[in-house]
Amino acid sequence: MPALLGLDIGTTSTIGILIDDNGQTLATAKRPTELYSEEANWAEEDPDQWWVNVGDVTHELLALAGIPPTEVSGIGVTGMLPAVVLVDAQGHAIRRSIQQNDARATNELDRFSASLDENEFLERTGTGYSQQLVGPKLMWLRDNEPENFNSAVAVVGSSDFITFRLTGTLQVEHNWALESGFVDLTTGAYAKQLVALSGTDPSLLPPIRRSEEVVGRLQREAARHLGLPEGIPVVAGCADHVASAFVCGASSNGDLVIKFGGAADILLSSDTPVRDRRLFMDYHIVPGLYFPNGCMAAGGNLLNWIIANLAGGEVGKATESGMSPHQWLDKAAEHSRSELLFLPYILGEKTPLMDPHARGTLVGLGLHHTIADIWRAALEGIVFGMRHHVDTFVGRGLAVTNVKAADGGAASDLWLQIAADVLERPVQRLDQHPGSCLGAAFVAGMGTGLLSDWSRIDNYVELGRVFTPRESESAAYAPIYANWRESYERLKDLYPKLTAR
Repeated sequence: MPALLGLDIGTTSTIGILIDDNGQTLATAKRPTELYSEEANWAEEDPDQWWVNVGDVTHELLALAGIPPTEVSGIGVTGMLPAVVLVDAQGHAIRRSIQQNDARATNELDRFSASLDENEFLERTGTGYSQQLVGPKLMWLRDNEPENFNSAVAVVGSSDFITFRLTGTLQVEHNWALESGFVDLTTGAYAKQLVALSGTDPSLLPPIRRSEEVVGRLQREAARHLGLPEGIPVVAGCADHVASAFVCGASSNGDLVIKFGGAADILLSSDTPVRDRRLFMDYHIVPGLYFPNGCMAAGGNLLNWIIANLAGGEVGKATESGMSPHQWLDKAAEHSRSELLFLPYILGEKTPLMDPHARGTLVGLGLHHTIADIWRAALEGIVFGMRHHVDTFVGRGLAVTNVKAADGGAASDLWLQIAADVLERPVQRLDQHPGSCLGAAFVAGMGTGLLSDWSRIDNYVELGRVFTPRESESAAYAPIYANWRESYERLKDLYPKLTAR
């Protein structure tokens, strides 16, 4: 029975999965990854640690699955993007990666963006100017680490580096290329004008490959490292958030995935690309589709902050009852119906506001409120942010029909019922969702021909309860949501004036 190996080079861990070609997960394993932040706004990781993890994870997967290595018939890699990895002539990473959330290149971004009007950049690339772009980071490396920069023969992303170590071939998968800011969305190719904005030598940019393209085969040294035979085909791989949304069931036009993680991701499967500075833009894994998407900076991390700082007494009660603090506060907040509003911008806000100055804000707090009211307002505020994205999608003429909910927060019945009522659409929970590594393994199956239908991803995922919107609750939420939106509009000019004393 053939097996497919998926590897996820994630921000906090390296995760692997083995699946068969008939809807079964054979094994999963993970290893932690260290994040380095030795200067303000820096975020780096060690690509060599990713490589060590890949070997350890694969050996564990084979042991857990109890299958011979010869049954592994395809490999795919996914990873966070757009990380920046400089590769030298010997195929080594020259320095640690610069991660997508690294914000050191602020001056370089100003210089980069001064050369081309943002509206034109948006029209060309599908995204606005942001710290995630690769060009300003390469400018920083050229100015501050010339020896490292001049030693580079290529710049690649996290998953691309591992794919290179597996096969010896240099390429970048198409979403790293698109999010780099070097690619024209219409043509899917590097654009000379966009590359020239950062003064980057075009020879540093490897060829662009679609996710399912077979780009090489497992080399001898890599095979020894993973405990696998030589010659296994390896595909180009995929972006982690795109792979995760695909696994959630967003495989047709109008499918929406809302992810209740530490941050909150919102991804819409669309047959139409969108150029909107309020959103991010990615290619879909399925050919012919796109993934306009957003990311709210705060989701579950806001709830964890409330538990750590405001809910001390409730935590004790939860422990005595045998419930988690989240479950206990959900139960307490179930019947809360206060007028309290919570703007969840404790880390500023990404989409759709793109406002780093925004702050977390409670509006309407009174002595009559309890921690349960604050908790419910936080749940509602995060869902209101998701509704803001849905309004943005619909305002651009996109269909939003089938809604799936994933990640840790989706275990909350209260939160998903609020989501159904606010979004005014049924919301279905995913009970089993291995994550991006499954998407990478599935893409390997499609690329090698072991799988032949993109819709078969549904066989690997277990669907759960459907939460149906209640007409009376949806009607009651309409003015509350309007007040929530108005609160930010009234406060946005104040936020930049708030300074530490």
